[in-house]
Amino acid sequence: MINNFDDVIDRSNNFAAKWSEMDKKYGTNDLLPMWIADMDFKTAPCIIDALRDRLEQGIYGYTTRPASYNESIASWTDRRYGWKINPKWLIFSPGVIPTISILIQEMTKENDKIMIQEPVYSPFNSVVKQNKRDLVISPLIKLEDGNYVMDYEDIESKIKDVKVFILCNPHNPVGRVWTKEELKKLGDICIRHNVLVISDEIHSDIIFKNHKHIPFGSISEEFEQNSITCMAPTKTFNIAGLQTSQVILPNEEHYQILDNAFIRLDIRRNNAFSLVATEAAYNHGEDWLNEYLKYIEENMDFAIKYINENIPSLKVRKPEGTYLLWVDFSETGLSDEEVAKALVDKGKVALNSGESFGTGGKGYQRINLACPRAMVEDGLSRIKKAIMN
Repeated sequence: MINNFDDVIDRSNNFAAKWSEMDKKYGTNDLLPMWIADMDFKTAPCIIDALRDRLEQGIYGYTTRPASYNESIASWTDRRYGWKINPKWLIFSPGVIPTISILIQEMTKENDKIMIQEPVYSPFNSVVKQNKRDLVISPLIKLEDGNYVMDYEDIESKIKDVKVFILCNPHNPVGRVWTKEELKKLGDICIRHNVLVISDEIHSDIIFKNHKHIPFGSISEEFEQNSITCMAPTKTFNIAGLQTSQVILPNEEHYQILDNAFIRLDIRRNNAFSLVATEAAYNHGEDWLNEYLKYIEENMDFAIKYINENIPSLKVRKPEGTYLLWVDFSETGLSDEEVAKALVDKGKVALNSGESFGTGGKGYQRINLACPRAMVEDGLSRIKKAIMN
């Protein structure tokens, strides 16, 4: 084993937002944090070694990216997803949401319509509104077996005059890994109506058995030219604090628009550590990732079994990807406000309220299971205490 994922690491004193900012949202830091989507594991040893080597050089000036940087990303997308991209399509970005915000500013005008599918990662909603664009919501459909699907009829009925569709693939928080067939139906609608797709694929590496991540742009050359894909090693390897992501822009016009915007903002360079961490992750981190995925899926199975056996009022379905569990609290007999209060006051545990993910989130909580098994068990026992007593 490359990494002992059972090790419990004290993050309370290392300026970790997940552990130190709960008071801003919940009124106290005396909680077990199972909210912000980062891990409580050390990153891959190959990344730590690369960072240590860079640290010991003792000089942290401006960086330049070698050709091997983009080549490592292109090789990764080929090995993991079978998508052969040209390294020249890649632009460095410090983060996915900043990229989406800049793309909205550069590729749409005030009051233009932008479509999202809720429930979804809340910055999708806020980044549209904060840029003074009109938000169009197509809710996901929940089927009787608890799975979520896209409502293509609803999308088609609302997409007239929409300029951009922001896709979450894999989906946060519901855990769907969209199939090629599902994505093709969506992409065909967007092509017919001349709607650009911005695909947030930051969770693309965290996929469970019997499922496969399909990059939206990999489906056809037409989709490739009508989409912009945002990926990153940050969720995969727990290096979000290094502020690194990549944007894939096969369309030359799209590439120039974003590149020019980043030139104006002077945010084209990696910092000294994100550069070596990214390349180390994509060149040498695959064995660690495969072990990590096995551990996370076992966490999922453990949590679902525990909930079914010990908190039967909660309803849960195993996600197809991400390390986030989307749990239905609606049959507890408690309102969302009462659930939130009980979790904090009685359970001493911090979860993400489903309402924060927009339409369709009422009655749900999102639980982050990217932590040692002992913390998962502790968190579930706290939830049981909050709900059952």
